[in-house]
Amino acid sequence: MPDTHMHTDLLANVRTLAPELAARAAEMEEVRRLPADLATKLAKAGLFRTITPKSFGGLELAPHDFVETVEAVATANASAGWCAMIGATTAMNAAYMDPATAGEIYSDPDIITGGVFAPMGKAVDEGDDYRVSGRWQWGSGSANCTWLCGGCTIWENGEMKRLPSGAPDARMMVFPASDATLLDTWHVMGLKGTGSGDIEVNDIRVPKARSVSLVSDAPYEIGPLFKFPAFGLLSLGVCAVALGNTRGSLDAFAALATAKKSQGSSKTLAERQTMQAEFAKCEAAWRAARAYLFSEIDQTWVVATGEGAIPMERRAALRMACTHMTRTGADICRTLYDLGGGAALFESSDLQRRFRDAHAITQHIVTAPSTWELTGRILFGLPTDGGMV
Repeated sequence: MPDTHMHTDLLANVRTLAPELAARAAEMEEVRRLPADLATKLAKAGLFRTITPKSFGGLELAPHDFVETVEAVATANASAGWCAMIGATTAMNAAYMDPATAGEIYSDPDIITGGVFAPMGKAVDEGDDYRVSGRWQWGSGSANCTWLCGGCTIWENGEMKRLPSGAPDARMMVFPASDATLLDTWHVMGLKGTGSGDIEVNDIRVPKARSVSLVSDAPYEIGPLFKFPAFGLLSLGVCAVALGNTRGSLDAFAALATAKKSQGSSKTLAERQTMQAEFAKCEAAWRAARAYLFSEIDQTWVVATGEGAIPMERRAALRMACTHMTRTGADICRTLYDLGGGAALFESSDLQRRFRDAHAITQHIVTAPSTWELTGRILFGLPTDGGMV
């Protein structure tokens, strides 16, 4: 059963941090990363350990609670929510790693890990180790990490290994952050405060015990959280940031509308019927998408806590809800930005930042438009490689 008291404490920690996270959003955009002192505060609050197994001192939250926690952080500051989400989901590696090795990394209560799943690197099999080189984009929060990971294709005797399906055999290599070079490539439109620059390593050695595959490996941990599809959990993290960012946009517009009067008008925006109707539609769309998301999470969790594996149809249903929330959130943020008029254009406006962040979130592969194609194939009953579902 989920530890409700633990989740309540975690949300209380978020509420304590929220005013500072919100107040420092502009600073984060200027430095293009999560400041080290804020990263430390998030770590002390437990926000990077929401998915870490309890066997290593983690919180191992139920997915519903994980989403609510990330949502709360992102409501205050989407970039901070994104960094919390990346640190949390990267720590999922602990469940798939040999427990003795995982304990050396993940038992530290203040540890922050990060990295990139995409197999942009190359790992050459050399007995007990892999010799690894690669450069990975989208290394969110890497500057605050002690350990990083990067996806690699596996090579043996000069040839790339493949899975029985024919897909490349890819594994994530976990290595000390000191082995990597962080490249300042994060010059972007949205989620500017995440520090998601490139990570590069050249000819480092990674023990095989510090490599994992979320596709072909079975987790060592037996709790229901780790029966949950790994890419489903990552999708939940992404859409949780969208969920909170959209809530922040709704709150920002409400604050603007109750104070702003259009030029030549004696009424505030909130007193105009057209604004009332449009705002109500946006609020209803957010509540509907949120309810749909949590319904699918809870249905999937019931299956995960029972016997047997989670069927592909249920995993696909979860992914559809995540994509729907992310893209609905972007639509809402766009509408609220439009309704805000000229005031929304200024850098001091939270509406323009929420608009930009929302459209950065939609670019993540786990909630991109291709997700509709993947889940649509499953709805039609067509043969589908379920490794990424």
